[in-house]
Amino acid sequence: MNTIDNESLLWQVTQFIWHEAAILDAKEYDAWLDLWQPEGLYIIPIEDADDYAAVLNLCYDDDKMRRDRIKRFQDGFSISSAPPAVTVRTLSRFVIDAVDGNTVVVSCAEHLVEDKFGRQRIWAANVRYTLTSTDTGFRLQEKVVRLLNSDGVLNSFSYLF
Repeated sequence: MNTIDNESLLWQVTQFIWHEAAILDAKEYDAWLDLWQPEGLYIIPIEDADDYAAVLNLCYDDDKMRRDRIKRFQDGFSISSAPPAVTVRTLSRFVIDAVDGNTVVVSCAEHLVEDKFGRQRIWAANVRYTLTSTDTGFRLQEKVVRLLNSDGVLNSFSYLF
């Protein structure tokens, strides 16, 4: 892939990731679910691991778990989701880590500010996306969110990173 192709691909994946962030801040969860490949995984690990299925994670959501989590958010049955937090997130430092056929692995930094009950919390994370290019655009194959303090004391959160 030449430099122009790399820059074009970086722009395309950045646009996709910013779009996902806007969807999450707007709590358009059904639209977020539509971004996923059915076999995709949303993971928030506690520790470094090569095999997330073999270790304890804050989230390790397959399609069913993602849909169940969204239903709890939308129905208000989760104590952590009532009332829902207002979030603003920014994503930067995009780097394409690998390209293999229709699969692109891209990493970036995420900074999320949550406002709930009149207080604000700030989260920082390194995020790695594995995206699949399809005829209709990119789809999420895997999203791994590495919170900076994932092994520390965490309060509940009522949104997705």
